[in-house]
Amino acid sequence: MSGIRAGLASTPYLNSIDGPALLATAPFFIFAIVMMVMPTVALLVTAFVDKQGALTLANFVAIATPEVADAFMASAKISGATAVLGTLFGLILALTVGRGMASQKVKAAVMTFCGVASHFSGIPLAFAFIATLGRLGLVTIVLRNTFGIDIYAAGFDLASFSGLALTYLFFQVPIALTIIMPAIERLSTRTREAAEILGATTTQYWRFVGLPILWPTILGSLALLFANAFGGIATAYALTGTAVNVIPILLYAQIRGDVLHNEQLGAVLALLMVLVMTVAISLYLMLRVHAERWLK
Repeated sequence: MSGIRAGLASTPYLNSIDGPALLATAPFFIFAIVMMVMPTVALLVTAFVDKQGALTLANFVAIATPEVADAFMASAKISGATAVLGTLFGLILALTVGRGMASQKVKAAVMTFCGVASHFSGIPLAFAFIATLGRLGLVTIVLRNTFGIDIYAAGFDLASFSGLALTYLFFQVPIALTIIMPAIERLSTRTREAAEILGATTTQYWRFVGLPILWPTILGSLALLFANAFGGIATAYALTGTAVNVIPILLYAQIRGDVLHNEQLGAVLALLMVLVMTVAISLYLMLRVHAERWLK
């Protein structure tokens, strides 16, 4: 054992970890334990007990209802739709800004706006869309009074699935851009030159070289945007109330509601959300590592 300890003590990695470094990172680990580990443990405990504190699996049986199934389906649909559209528009914007825009000032302005917009969500974002595209919103009134176009008479409703998806895209597209842009900028020009020397057209280059290299980054963006939309509640609740039955709103009703209050069922729903988001984020991290290998 003494030989093993001496060998471990002589490794460069362990020697590089000193007391000040551990002390400096201690607040991060404490924060992670208090805000992530402990709540997850509390959810596990609550999910497996009834209101009297006895062990039970009835809480998991209770999620097999049409209401919960519809909420999961609605969350999956809006998360999938905004992830696909957000990644597609983000890719187009990244290619436009990263490859086709010569002005560095304009590029910096676009990246700055996307950095701000990617964090603009929740109640402020919902209020901004209500003031813009609500029934008495600025754009709605201008279209109706100036051009004679009534978008609500045509079937549009901000407090609906399509309205919520449109609102989510406001921050989903900038997030996709910030994920994909580094890969676009680091895409080696040597591969493009080699393809041109061999007689490849622009379409052939992107089909057989560019997109295959960017594919892990694109899939990673899809996974991260799906997780981001699946866990959002503030924007959906402020914009639609309970008109769109998604999992975060149903979870909120079970934990804080006066009529549907069921803390144990809420814990099960929260665990399922944690599971879905953990899978999505883990997939994103694995794809990110794979993408960085191509771009080194």
